[in-house]
Amino acid sequence: MERFTENLMYASRWLLAPVYIGLSLGLLALTIKFFQEIIHLLPNILDIAENDLVLLLLSLVDMTLVGGLLVMVMLSGYENFVSKLDIDEHKEKLSWLGKMDSGSLKNKVAASIVAISSIHLLRVFMEARHVANDKLMWYVIIHLTFVFSAFLMGWLDYITRQDKKDH
Repeated sequence: MERFTENLMYASRWLLAPVYIGLSLGLLALTIKFFQEIIHLLPNILDIAENDLVLLLLSLVDMTLVGGLLVMVMLSGYENFVSKLDIDEHKEKLSWLGKMDSGSLKNKVAASIVAISSIHLLRVFMEARHVANDKLMWYVIIHLTFVFSAFLMGWLDYITRQDKKDH
């Protein structure tokens, strides 16, 4: 009975595979939205104000960072929790595949969230004249919370790795 339960629990990790496939569909949706924004920009490129162009470009950078985050979570999560990716020798392989454990993945996700939040905050600051001061304050507080959380997670990961080296 114990062996059956353990095998069943271990096999249940495959329930995550459709979730990671779902993330790839999210990446497809993000790609479509990215190019939709570019298609909307091109006919108006000569008429668009510089500030509006910068805001749009920041939005595209934001989408790109989210896309990279999706790829990182999708591939590393699959490798860490479901199965090792079996990529042919002759195919291009991302340098970080197989090297990112769940702890480093968590830190990379936190760093990506901080980068995305930074881009969002920059967009808000560029339109600060249209945003109430109390909202600006909350955007900064939320961003600093992300920064502090990412720093704290990285520091705790560093301490944990140092403890493992010492023992």
